[in-house]
Amino acid sequence: MCGRFIMTDSAPDLAAMFDIEHEAGALPEPSWNVKPTEQIPIVLESGKSDPVVRRLESARWSLVPTFSPELSAAFATFNARAETVSEKPTFRTALAKTRAIIPATGYYEWHTVGTSKTPYVVHSDDGLPLALAGLYSWWRNPALGQDDPARWVLTATILTTPAQGALADIHDRMPVVLPEEAWDRWLDPHTDGDQALVDAVVEAGSDTAAGLAFYEVAPLIGADAPALIDPVGPEREVGYSA
Repeated sequence: MCGRFIMTDSAPDLAAMFDIEHEAGALPEPSWNVKPTEQIPIVLESGKSDPVVRRLESARWSLVPTFSPELSAAFATFNARAETVSEKPTFRTALAKTRAIIPATGYYEWHTVGTSKTPYVVHSDDGLPLALAGLYSWWRNPALGQDDPARWVLTATILTTPAQGALADIHDRMPVVLPEEAWDRWLDPHTDGDQALVDAVVEAGSDTAAGLAFYEVAPLIGADAPALIDPVGPEREVGYSA
């Protein structure tokens, strides 16, 4: 799973990394403890223009499908399981045409033993943001009028897959990390999204995921600040499962 992450890279840096053509005007501030339902930056391609435009937008982290009557769900939607995403009504429409990249400086995972939970930070070994596979959906608030700009809410989710290598010792799930060569196909709104596409990007991302590193941090208490990611244990490489 991916229930908390870090996003501290600036909009200009993300724009340069992902070849962004349009930046939204109100992107989230840096955060060392991003939580579900908070605003996050996402990369998407809009198929409503010709040619397609790659955009950096702000989205609510927890996908709400277009058919939902309210901005909530009976179950958590900040993650979607890669193995079954094409089968779920909540996610399959977004998978078909509205896929996204969720940039992350790193993410947290907890190792649980009994009632004890130990947090770790997982990050790229080259210092660049991770490109996490995601989906997005525009939800319309039926309580607001047609002329109210707040009636449309952009929402998003992060795909997860079984953890590999040493990360499997911490938790059984991890985000799908996209290699750069998979970005264009994943984002392209003219590419039909199905389970075969998901399986392909999961496989393509295996080497990228194997190159991640992680280390233990203190419990996430106190203010949202850089000190949250200070290491309290040695760094380890993810590597591959035996």
